[in-house]
Amino acid sequence: MTDALIEVKVLGLVPVNGCPGEGIAVFLGNDEKAFSIHVDPGVGSNIAMILQGSRRARPMTHDLIGLIFRAFAITVERVVINDLHSDTYFARLTLKMSNEVQTRITEIDARPSDCLAIALEAGKPIYVAQKVWDAVTDLSATFNAMKEKLEQGGDLDDLFGDADGGDAEVND
Repeated sequence: MTDALIEVKVLGLVPVNGCPGEGIAVFLGNDEKAFSIHVDPGVGSNIAMILQGSRRARPMTHDLIGLIFRAFAITVERVVINDLHSDTYFARLTLKMSNEVQTRITEIDARPSDCLAIALEAGKPIYVAQKVWDAVTDLSATFNAMKEKLEQGGDLDDLFGDADGGDAEVND
């Protein structure tokens, strides 16, 4: 990957159309820009639990992946949201395995939603390729308005005048 990378954080989660069963908009960004990726409800719930520091009674899929990584001395190095085609994001998960004989680094193509959950669980950085960063619409004002409205105990429908949750971006 020769494209410049921009580090982002998960800024927040918002139910799509005000209904978590329809999916979750994961807002990513930094001080310069914010954008969203829609994820399925299960992964959105898992990301929310990770962000809240909640522990599950039994391992979920992303927990299981982390347990497998630890069992085989594999560490997550980073996640890169590296492409955007036809309203679908693509991502790469960079992993490192070291033992007495060798160190091996590999990149795996994966859904951005899975990559986000794995990176958050491992406490590793999330990056966006410059070409993706340049292509996404800046939703900072939308996200900040939603955040302020929710902090005041309001309803997002009041903010947008309808139930579509605003101008959320594209799918994972």
